[in-house]
Amino acid sequence: MKEEIPQTTEQHDLLGRISNAMVGAQKEFYGKGPPKAKSYLLDNFLLVVMSDGVLKAERTMLDEGREDLVRNFRQQFENEMCTRFTGMVEEITGRKVINYQSQIMFDPDMVFEIFIFEPAREDDSSNDDA
Repeated sequence: MKEEIPQTTEQHDLLGRISNAMVGAQKEFYGKGPPKAKSYLLDNFLLVVMSDGVLKAERTMLDEGREDLVRNFRQQFENEMCTRFTGMVEEITGRKVINYQSQIMFDPDMVFEIFIFEPAREDDSSNDDA
């Protein structure tokens, strides 16, 4: 049986803002955004999953068996977008991103944006020796 951990309203709103921002960025820079996106936050990891966002030209290449070219283009493009995407996520979350990776899969068409945050600092005041 699958047990889901309830999210706070604040976390739900934050994840919705991240998903919407990533879809908006895809629309702005690719010319088309995915119709479905969902974000997940666990400790210092943020995963944004976007579905059905393959462009028409990419679909043509995929139909010709050229997954390698589509994946290579996407990876090169994501490398160029790294600063924009990490900056956007940092602004929304207020946390420092220390690493970012993107991966596209086909059949089903899905894009995974993975952000690693700097670990949160422990509150040093609780360790006072008085």
